[in-house]
Amino acid sequence: MHHKADLPHKICPVCQRPFAWRKKWARVWDQVRYCSERCRRQKPSASRAPATGP
Repeated sequence: MHHKADLPHKICPVCQRPFAWRKKWARVWDQVRYCSERCRRQKPSASRAPATGP
């Protein structure tokens, strides 16, 4: 039996909360960056940032 504490964790760059490995992410764990679809949609992007210039 596996314990949740033994699973790998990452920190979501949007909400700054830790999230654990899930079975559905088994093949793509290296590419997972966000804890949820909501955080993925709210990711900071260059197009949303206000332009700073003269």
